[in-house]
Amino acid sequence: MTAVRTDTRRLELIGFALVAVFILIFLPSVLDVFRLNLFGKYLTYAFVAVGLVLCWGHTGILSLGQGLFFGLGGYCMAAFLKLEASSVANTKIQSTPGIPDFMDWNQLTGLPFFWVPFKSLPYALIAVIAVPTVLAFILGAALFKRRVGGVYFAIITQALAAVMTILIVGQQGYTGGINGITDLRTLLGWDIRTDSAKFILYFVCCALLLGSMFVARFVLASKLGRILVATRDQEDRVRFSGYDVANYKIFVFCLASAMAAVGGAMFTLQVGFMSPSFVGIVPSIEMVIFCAVGGRHSIVGAVAGTLLVNWGKTMFSEAFPELWLFAMGGLFIAVVVAFPRGIAGLMTDQILPKLASWMGSGHAQPSPAPAPAE
Repeated sequence: MTAVRTDTRRLELIGFALVAVFILIFLPSVLDVFRLNLFGKYLTYAFVAVGLVLCWGHTGILSLGQGLFFGLGGYCMAAFLKLEASSVANTKIQSTPGIPDFMDWNQLTGLPFFWVPFKSLPYALIAVIAVPTVLAFILGAALFKRRVGGVYFAIITQALAAVMTILIVGQQGYTGGINGITDLRTLLGWDIRTDSAKFILYFVCCALLLGSMFVARFVLASKLGRILVATRDQEDRVRFSGYDVANYKIFVFCLASAMAAVGGAMFTLQVGFMSPSFVGIVPSIEMVIFCAVGGRHSIVGAVAGTLLVNWGKTMFSEAFPELWLFAMGGLFIAVVVAFPRGIAGLMTDQILPKLASWMGSGHAQPSPAPAPAE
C-alpha cells in the first residue's frame, strides 16, 4: 500500500508539472495572441472541471448547474468593468449619463442600488467569491440537510440554472438581457483589450488555475478527502460513524462553486463580456462533459479533458460548423462506454501498466480509484 501510494503521488506530481509546463511554457511559445487568448478561455472552464472532481468524482454530488456559479462570478466582475466603462464622459450622449448603456436603452434614470457597490474593485472581487458561495450554501443546506441527493439534486441544480437564465434575460434593464454585459474596456484604467493585456491575463488565469488545483489536491489528500470518498461510497456508514455528512457535502459544494466563480471572473476579463448563454443548462452540461472526458477522479485529467474537448470543438466547428454538436455528443458517449474513468483512467489503468511492463519495470503501479457506489 505504501509503494502504491508513493507511486500515485509521484504520478500526480508529474501530472501537475506537465500541466504547468504545457500552459506556462509550451502554449505561449507556439501560439499567437489570438489563439493563446482562446486557450485562456478554455482554462476558465477548467476551474469548473476541477471543482466537479471534488464534488462529483470524490463526493458523488453531480451538479448540472455549475454554469450558474460560473456566470455569477462573471457577472460580478462584469458589473465593475461596465461601471468603469460607463463614466459620465463616456456616456454623455445618453439620456442619463453615468449609467450602463443597456439601462439607458430601457429608460432607467438612475443606477439601481445593488449596482452601486460594484463601483469598488475590492467589493467586486469579494462578490465574485461570496455571491456564488452563499447561494451554494443556501442550496446545499436546503437539500443536503434533508438528504436530497443523486439524480434529484442534479435535476434541481439544472432547473436553477434554467431559472437564472430566464431571470437574466427577462430583467434586461438590470442585467443586459440576452446580450449580456458587453463593451468592457478597462480595469482601473488598464485597457484589457490590448494584446499585451491579454497576454498578462492569460498568465494570471494559469496561476489561479494551478492554485485551485493545489487546493483541490490538498483537500483530497487530507482526512477530509478520505471522508468525502467514504461519503460517496457508503454514506449511511459514514453517518452512523458520527460524522455530519450534510456539512461535508455543503463544504465541498461551496468550494466547487467558488472555483467555478473564479473561472467566470477570469472569463469576463479575458473575453470582454458575460452573457446568459454561459449560465444555463447547455454550458453546465458541457462542463460536466469536460470533467467526464478527462476523468472525474483526476484533477489533472479534468484540466486535460477541458483543453482537449474545447480545442476539438473549436477545430471541428471551424471545419464542420453544423456537425460539431453531434461530435461532442458522440465523444461523451464513447468515453462513458469505452473509458468510464476518462483519459486519466485510460492512462493509469491501461497505458502506464503496459508501458511499465514493456520497459521491464518492477515498481508497483497505482491501483484504480474505487468506483463510486451505484
